Amino acid sequence: MTSPTLSDVAQAAGVSYATADRVINNRGNVAAKSIKKVRDAVSALGYVRNVAAANLSRNRVYRLAFLIPKGSNAFFTRIHDHIQLTADHLSAERVTVEVIEVAAFAVLGLQDSIAELVKKDFDGVAIVGLQSQRLEEPLAALRERGVAVIGLVSDLPQQFRSAYIGIDNIVAGRTAARMVGMAHAGGNGSIQTFAGSMDARDHVERLQGFCEVIAKDYPHITVCDPIMTKDDAAVLLSQTNAVLTGKPETTALYNVGAGNSGLVQAIGAAQSGRPFCVVHELVAHSRQALQDGLIDLVIDQRPDVEISRAFTVLRALIDNRDLPPMPGLMPTIYVRDNLPADPLTDMTKAKTND
Repeated sequence: MTSPTLSDVAQAAGVSYATADRVINNRGNVAAKSIKKVRDAVSALGYVRNVAAANLSRNRVYRLAFLIPKGSNAFFTRIHDHIQLTADHLSAERVTVEVIEVAAFAVLGLQDSIAELVKKDFDGVAIVGLQSQRLEEPLAALRERGVAVIGLVSDLPQQFRSAYIGIDNIVAGRTAARMVGMAHAGGNGSIQTFAGSMDARDHVERLQGFCEVIAKDYPHITVCDPIMTKDDAAVLLSQTNAVLTGKPETTALYNVGAGNSGLVQAIGAAQSGRPFCVVHELVAHSRQALQDGLIDLVIDQRPDVEISRAFTVLRALIDNRDLPPMPGLMPTIYVRDNLPADPLTDMTKAKTND
């Protein structure tokens, strides 16, 4: 038996082909009674929409936008490069991409940038989010226009996006805590934490997971309140210097955000032994710091996988298809002994200072 066609659906529903097409492809301007007839016919016939054929007939172009923080942050330089590489690969499939940079941790700037997207003709957007009610109105306006919206790396307010692409940051923080706790081997300790901003959900969740594990399983270790850095390497440099000179009881350092080149510089200039040190994201300078023995552990979220998923999810949402099955993204632990070959890191090594 051949598969049912859209013509079969239209005939079974007692509507025109054009009406059936409008219902199947969510184009609107169809009476509720007709929508029900078409959907009943689809169910009865077992019709499966041919997305590729529909896109070909409509000359579909996927117009995507990525909103990411700007600046010297090596991780987001890496994200930007992965977006461009993936977009180049998908250009033959009529995918176009615009990368829009926004000041890091600037709620008002992100609010304005999302509002500007409403005026443009995008089909889907991926946004490195912050947690603020100010974002809700422009996000709602985007979705009302039929734009697919996903959070990337750091989530948006959940009710205003369709998916989140990123690691479980509570798990990432718990993983860091487990490694730090084990490194203390039952001894007492004091951990200094650093964070970019408490408006960033990923930073908040990493600290949450970290503190939960230390409090429960390593009560002999104290976690100091995080020092806010805005992911600025210069701030990390000065603040780490202050910790290393003014708090000699510190046994571990944990930075949940970026700016790690400043932290590494301070550790490298220290006159005495350094604390155990855990950071996030495997980029050129953190790779080198592992190799040089200046830090102990890097927890990476595999941005290449995240960007690939973001493109896949956005296209599925735009096509009104179910999202493909995707296992949860787990953070990867790197030490100096298991560093992978990574040409992209080598490519960007010379142009980043974060």
